[in-house]
Amino acid sequence: MKSSETKKKNSSKFTEDWLPINSISNGSILLDNKLKVTGVKIKPRNIFILDGYTQDNVIISLKNFYNTIDFEFWLISADRPVDLNNYLARLQLLHSQTSSPAIRKLINQDIDKANDFMNNNITDTEYYILFKEKNDDLIQKRLRTLITGLANAGLESKQVSNDDLRIILDNFLNSGMTTNFGTVISQ
Repeated sequence: MKSSETKKKNSSKFTEDWLPINSISNGSILLDNKLKVTGVKIKPRNIFILDGYTQDNVIISLKNFYNTIDFEFWLISADRPVDLNNYLARLQLLHSQTSSPAIRKLINQDIDKANDFMNNNITDTEYYILFKEKNDDLIQKRLRTLITGLANAGLESKQVSNDDLRIILDNFLNSGMTTNFGTVISQ
């Protein structure tokens, strides 16, 4: 039975069938070997708008934080498409409720700019620290360690969501394009 499953996986044209992923739930990727991949999403912060002394402190704090991590981890950056549909809908509503020609002109300029962003596939870059572990208690301890260490360096973070993990996988498997079907491999 196992050899037929392996043969089916090896002959599949879908990348997802080759990956050892069982499921994604509760902010973790459950692998076939029972390991869980999880971690934190770091809120981006532009430290280069800060004064030099503060920049140096953030960099030193991050260096110290990374040196205290005593487990294997991956530092990942992933692009996520920007969805401006809600923003555009609010602008359209505001435009229809405004009678002032000057304000309507400003709103139209914002709508044009938002449409330009949408047409040019603008993305946000998101940052993650991921790790793998079986033990749920150790997972929680590592998550607290990461969140606290990043907070001490002046960065906000939270545990990854299922959606975050899917975005990361889409980035690596499909060049950042979200898909709802198997990825076909050319022969």
